[in-house]
Amino acid sequence: NREMEMAISFHNSYLKAPSINPNPKLPLPKQLFGLNLSSLSSFNSKTTCLKFRSRNLTKPVKCSVSQATQPATEKKSQLMRRRDIRNIAIVAHVDHGKTTLVDAMLKQSKVFRDNQFVQERVMDSNDLERERGITILSKNTSITYKDTKINIIDTPGHSDFGGEVERILNMVDGVLLVVDSVEGPMPQTRFVLKKALEFGLAVVVVVNKIDRPSARPDFVINSTFELFIELNATDEQLYVFGMQCDFQVIYASGIKGKAGLSPDNLAEDLGPLFESIIRCIPGPRIDKDGALQMLATNIEYDEHKGRIAIGRLHAGVLQRGMEVRVCTSEDSCRYARISELFVYEKFSRIPAERVEAGDICAVCGIEDIQIGETIADKTSGKPLPAIKVEEPTVKMAFSINTSPFVGREGKYVTSRNLRDRLYRELERNLAMRVEDGETADTFIVSGRGTLHITILIENMRREGYEFMVGPPKVINKKIDDKLLEPYEIATVEVPEEHMGAVVELLGKRRGQMIDMQGVGSEGTTFLKYKIPTRGLLGLRNAILTASRGTAILNTIFDSYGPWAGDIITRDQGSLVAFEDGSSSSYALASSQERGQMFIGPGMEVYKGQIVGIHQRPGDLSLNVCKKKAATNIRSNKEQTVVLDTPLDYSLDDCIEYIQEDELVE
Repeated sequence: NREMEMAISFHNSYLKAPSINPNPKLPLPKQLFGLNLSSLSSFNSKTTCLKFRSRNLTKPVKCSVSQATQPATEKKSQLMRRRDIRNIAIVAHVDHGKTTLVDAMLKQSKVFRDNQFVQERVMDSNDLERERGITILSKNTSITYKDTKINIIDTPGHSDFGGEVERILNMVDGVLLVVDSVEGPMPQTRFVLKKALEFGLAVVVVVNKIDRPSARPDFVINSTFELFIELNATDEQLYVFGMQCDFQVIYASGIKGKAGLSPDNLAEDLGPLFESIIRCIPGPRIDKDGALQMLATNIEYDEHKGRIAIGRLHAGVLQRGMEVRVCTSEDSCRYARISELFVYEKFSRIPAERVEAGDICAVCGIEDIQIGETIADKTSGKPLPAIKVEEPTVKMAFSINTSPFVGREGKYVTSRNLRDRLYRELERNLAMRVEDGETADTFIVSGRGTLHITILIENMRREGYEFMVGPPKVINKKIDDKLLEPYEIATVEVPEEHMGAVVELLGKRRGQMIDMQGVGSEGTTFLKYKIPTRGLLGLRNAILTASRGTAILNTIFDSYGPWAGDIITRDQGSLVAFEDGSSSSYALASSQERGQMFIGPGMEVYKGQIVGIHQRPGDLSLNVCKKKAATNIRSNKEQTVVLDTPLDYSLDDCIEYIQEDELVE
């Protein structure tokens, strides 16, 4: 058992190292410049030679090993890379310009006719996404650049929809990490980058909105690079970042459709971005002659075709009319037949007769397919590893509507309707959980955050479901008899004049300041806090009020930590209707002295309905239906009543407002 000796020859006249381990009794160092030596211990010393360049140790290491000692595994020899396809996901923090960048990429690859009307943010296709200006569901499209097909997946930026991003990364070989040229890496940037690095994906950094007046690209690149180091990126992943690559980061303006290798010198189009995708993101590694394997990563529904499974073909060839095996795990498999097959071409799905490994396709004909199942070869198919997503942190109680107004607006009002709809949501929404509540008509829905559940509520409301929801509560854990609760990292950008009020507000909610710094030239301060998720419930409205609508709050789940103690999220009570009836101007004139009203005159109310915010702690019952007493004595003049404009709360605001004993109908 001779100890291994390794000769290292440095190209430097001043330094010669005859061997790494001159003393055989000393243990070998495990790591040498990021190279794991323990795996080389079986090598023969005569055939092993590491060559470094003296000036820059971050260059790729060349290792020449004789043919006899190189382990040739069958798996590696079968896997090959497809050169004609690239699968990429565009990931970023919310509002850093992902969907706008996809718009520009689609336009410049001539997906649309020159005279065709194309709306802004064409990938945000459903009504809720267009109204709110955010991406909720990830979507596929593809473009062709110089004979290479680029499959692009646009992903959501909110941390509440992190489950969408996590499962999509199974389909791609690289990501475009879009970072705002002023804000730099934000909480969600960190989350999506961490997931991409865990999957071992190649990363190309795009500094977007470079045409903003207060852009600071140097700061953004340094912060992003620090983030890579912090998240333990490997040398290969840093290679793509630009440390060892022969190009720098891509600078772009998505709205103008320009990109370049330096912030001052942008090309007239996105050519440099496309070139970087083809050069720095590898083609899919496939087993062309292997047994068929495809992981269902996304599910869509079509009235005529039924359930459509979307995913990447990992191995083999898929053909229309083919008999396949659908596997959940090694034990449970069932058989099915592919009725139709589609690939993504430009902005639509195009029928295909066959799809080869490496491409992203859509499959029809398997009625009961679920996300995470594998479509495999009929005879020798094996399942791929299932998709894992992070656990939910917030839960809300859904129950049937029991108020006097039940059935006036909704079409589906029974607990059976509600149950069916909630369990149907689980098929698409991997990060959500539904369980039965304490009574037969109550269900506990858990999600990544209040926005995650609010989007579901809004969709159900539009579909005609009528129900009630309770206030959001955090999901606590008990470990070793210690109560743990979820903590989040909150970042707030606020003008200096409102900073005091915001800091006081976060302090009251048990937030701990981690960082504070000035941002850009506009006199804005950037605050970073670690705060219990309980403290964030209802915080967005309070922060907007404290900063006169100027603060920007972003949050992302961090970890579970010790219980922080009691948090008071609302100082004021509610104004509650005293009896059923229709509200009158006469009654509201005296009621508005007690606080701010949610209702105007002539609105139907019932006993127990919340009609306003009390100006003091504790609830107060009011009669908002009282009519002016009619007498037979003539008055000189009818008194004019001046009413304040009632508060117009959105669904999100209402859910943030309510407390333990209140419900939103």
